[in-house]
Amino acid sequence: METGLAAKVLVSDGLSETAVQIFRDRGIDVDFRPDLGGNEAELFAAIRNYDGLAIRSATKVTGKLIDAASRLKVVGRAGIGVDNVDIQAASRAGVIVMNTPFGNSITTAEHAIAMMMAIARQIPDANASTHAGKWEKSRFMGVELTGKTLGVIGAGNIGRIVIDRARGLKMKVMAYDPFLSEERAKRMGARKVELVELLRESDFISLHVPLTEKTRNILSREALGNTKTGVRIINCARGGLVDETALAELIASGHVAAAALDVFSREPATESDLFNMPNVVCTPHLGAATTEAQENVALQIAEQMSDYLLTGAVQNALNMPSVTAEEAQIMGPWIRLAGYLGDFVGQLTGEPINAINILYDGMVTDMNTDALTSAIVAGVMKSSNPQVNMVSAPVIAHERGMDISTTTQRKSGVFEGYMKLTVATEVRERSIAGTVFSDGRPRFIQIKGINIDAAIGRHMLYTTNEDIPGIIGVLGQTMGNHGVNIANFTLGRSSATGRAIGLLYLDERPPTEVLSELEDTGLFRQVSPLEFDVG
Repeated sequence: METGLAAKVLVSDGLSETAVQIFRDRGIDVDFRPDLGGNEAELFAAIRNYDGLAIRSATKVTGKLIDAASRLKVVGRAGIGVDNVDIQAASRAGVIVMNTPFGNSITTAEHAIAMMMAIARQIPDANASTHAGKWEKSRFMGVELTGKTLGVIGAGNIGRIVIDRARGLKMKVMAYDPFLSEERAKRMGARKVELVELLRESDFISLHVPLTEKTRNILSREALGNTKTGVRIINCARGGLVDETALAELIASGHVAAAALDVFSREPATESDLFNMPNVVCTPHLGAATTEAQENVALQIAEQMSDYLLTGAVQNALNMPSVTAEEAQIMGPWIRLAGYLGDFVGQLTGEPINAINILYDGMVTDMNTDALTSAIVAGVMKSSNPQVNMVSAPVIAHERGMDISTTTQRKSGVFEGYMKLTVATEVRERSIAGTVFSDGRPRFIQIKGINIDAAIGRHMLYTTNEDIPGIIGVLGQTMGNHGVNIANFTLGRSSATGRAIGLLYLDERPPTEVLSELEDTGLFRQVSPLEFDVG
């Protein structure tokens, strides 16, 4: 992304003054207007003036708001959930969406443990009864946690902490997570199982997965019916993971002993089948509601947004590969090269591109190749859509039916590392390779399988021809006749009297008359002006 001192951020929800000060201390112009989150009209009027938007849950970042935000580059959500952000619309517009998935992990995990203890000992009901002047000691018979089996669905950041705390309570823990390895589960102190086994054997079940098409209704009526009689359910993750109506019925029937929910399928939850049921504890989405967590996520989002706007570093992005500040510094020349490779092909290819293949060789394979791939795809599409960037390019490419693939291999030549781009259309295949020299300058090293060594400038001219005498003279004389200075001249050929290419680095864009003259000689198969954004 382009950096500069003019970056401007709007904070439209309640972040702490310390978080807002981070933007100021980093040299970013920030407006703190927490009132805008609930005022759609004023937010729409203001948003066009900002590069960044920092929010919590009150601000709704809709497709219409993104359309109105002509300068917007990044939306930062202080927290995990981004239900209030249209990520697809943001991606199509090239706007990065970040969240802070780790800032409230401990707080949310602790809330789940507290909810588990509350339903194990019926604390809320016992509290209400005692406040009402009753002394119903025999009514509130609880169960111990020690020795009981906790089934954790989702062993990610929060689930891992819940497992650790449960082990401290001397509970047996089993975990269901398709991405969890046996070895990692053992290190956590949990037994990796399939969902059906977890449902059948758990005394308590706690959910810690995001809401996706695969996890929606993961505790369906059928799944809940397959649980152990007397099970207790805890959901402090996302609404929509549990069939709340079925859960209420199973509690009423006695199959499920108790439930604790901090999240609901519809929020704010003003009514639910579970409300006012005995042995059911409900809280209004308090998982992240501690002073420490709210401060942590606010500070983190301010740092993440500042890093991106000032250095191009991307952390915890939901719609593009993350690039740390260290990676951004090391990979900067390689990301520029990736863009140049894609831009070269994009400018020369007039027909629709069906497939993009990228080869990463040598030291490049140790880099963040996902980010490099996004940069290459953005470069390919730049000539047909100047507004495309690393965020929007993969989305648009997918919509256009492009097949994108990557290959890696160990060092295979004289260069420590290089990238090779090959695109295929209905009528042709085109390829180009490049590397970054020790001086940090990207270079083209191969075009159409022909080795070259070409510096990359703003204005260039690409030619192809049969390898015959006189080509260099024609190019030089034609440029001289029209006062076009050649800064660098690179030639390459497949073999003597075979195919040849020329790549001229010029001080200015060649006039139309130059192109026409060269074409009229009949010596060239292709004469194509190129322009690169070299900063």
